[in-house]
Amino acid sequence: MRLGRARGLLLRLARRRLLSVGVGLTLLLPALWVETAGRGGRWWVDGLSLILGATGAALAWSGLTGSRPDWIDEG
Repeated sequence: MRLGRARGLLLRLARRRLLSVGVGLTLLLPALWVETAGRGGRWWVDGLSLILGATGAALAWSGLTGSRPDWIDEG
């Protein structure tokens, strides 16, 4: 049940473009710092950094490009 709520929150966040870019960059920038400048980190910090960085990049990209329509009427 909680995973479904988290997924719904993430999907609603992706629809709000400006908020999506802000949250995406907030997740992406610290993750980039950990990956490039972090030294001697624990293995789980590196893994969490990759997950948060990928999520941040996806949110920022969806905020910048917008969402495509589900279908296009030909007619």
